Amino acid sequence: MPKTATKYICNECAAEQSKWAGRCPDCGAWNSLEETVVAVVGKSTAARGRATGSIVEPVSLPKPTKAGSGDRIATGSAEFDRVLGTGIVPGAVVLVGGEPGIGKSTLLLQVAAAVAGDGTVLYVSGEESAEQIALRAERLGVGSDSLKIAGTTQTEDVAATVAAMQPRLVIVDSIQTLVTDQFSSSAGSVAQVRESAARLQAVAKAHRVPVILVGHVTKEGSLAGPKVLEHVVDVVLSLEGERFHGHRLLRGAKNRFGPTDEVGVFEMREDGLQDVSDPAGLFVDPETADASGTAVAAVLEGSRALLVEVQALSVPSSFGYPKRTSSGYDLNKLHLIAAVLMRHAGLKVDTLDLYLNVSGGYRLQEPAGDLAVALAIAGASTNRRTIPRSVAIGEVGLSGEIRSVGGLERRLTEAKRAGVKLAIIPKRGAKIKAPAGMKVVPVGSIKEAIAAGLESVKP
Repeated sequence: MPKTATKYICNECAAEQSKWAGRCPDCGAWNSLEETVVAVVGKSTAARGRATGSIVEPVSLPKPTKAGSGDRIATGSAEFDRVLGTGIVPGAVVLVGGEPGIGKSTLLLQVAAAVAGDGTVLYVSGEESAEQIALRAERLGVGSDSLKIAGTTQTEDVAATVAAMQPRLVIVDSIQTLVTDQFSSSAGSVAQVRESAARLQAVAKAHRVPVILVGHVTKEGSLAGPKVLEHVVDVVLSLEGERFHGHRLLRGAKNRFGPTDEVGVFEMREDGLQDVSDPAGLFVDPETADASGTAVAAVLEGSRALLVEVQALSVPSSFGYPKRTSSGYDLNKLHLIAAVLMRHAGLKVDTLDLYLNVSGGYRLQEPAGDLAVALAIAGASTNRRTIPRSVAIGEVGLSGEIRSVGGLERRLTEAKRAGVKLAIIPKRGAKIKAPAGMKVVPVGSIKEAIAAGLESVKP
């Protein structure tokens, strides 16, 4: 019978300590050390293992060939395949995270039903019973005799079933519900998540069976559990969006077999998540795109360009310290752009409360959207609207300059297709060929951008 030992593992950084402490010595987190009982191997056994260990036979790496998608498994969703890189690689471990209720289980059940048309798919659920999953499948209008549901939370049982069944795809919902007999800690602890993910990864590689893991997220939006979980898997995807909006974005944070800058766009309907193949103007409302305090940005998401509407509202501050609120845009960057407008454009925004919103639940992270944010704030604070059917592209620097961004031609081509007539771009990118019928105005400073992009509101 193996000996056991007690260790204390940090929930934040997964560091192991020999005794409990109120604060983790490695990461400094308070009350994060959790008692865990583990099996240990004696020194003599370990020494014998090293002395009698078998020699590992190296395998020659084949010469590179032209990349193809023949071995990949199509998920039945063009948007999902786009983010993965034309499909799932056999033996890959994919981690899909997202907030509760965002649609992770719905999307993966649709994928499971689509893949089950070509082979057996094992859907392991530790959160729902088989009857509950059947009700959801009936609502979505999906199902197949090759889709097998297993309700278990035992990691050893899942690994043995995968090895015996050899399914075409395995989906585990969720990794935080699995437990292994090696540890006595509760489900979701650092030790349980780490060991369960490692065992599933081993069986996936051994039998070339792709495994999709569903992961919970913390209140900050990051994946719950030890950071080693993201290192173990091959692909990390994040399903984002506002629960009260109908659109969802699937982003890739890590991908060993494809790009990490692609994004998949879905729309939540009664029959589940459906692909949005042309999302160019999805986040722009034609009725309000030209109103005061509104500007349109052209951003790149992987190989596609999107038009995003930015809305700003300014009101006189009732307190000595003006308020800044942002939804879908980094609050620190909002403070930065407000300071640039005050210092280099002469706008008195230091006495105004500023509210910024990116429509449609989109999160504007690319620096190319800074100029649209600046124009929206400038228009709201001066009661001027943007020129109709215009788009603003550029990064705003601290000295008030407009910096160049990549992919200008793709952005302008998509804007032209959406009916944009005027594009305000950085002066350094003015040498590109503009689409026919579109006027391109190069600007070098925030003052020039405001003069070119805003007009007075007619009474």
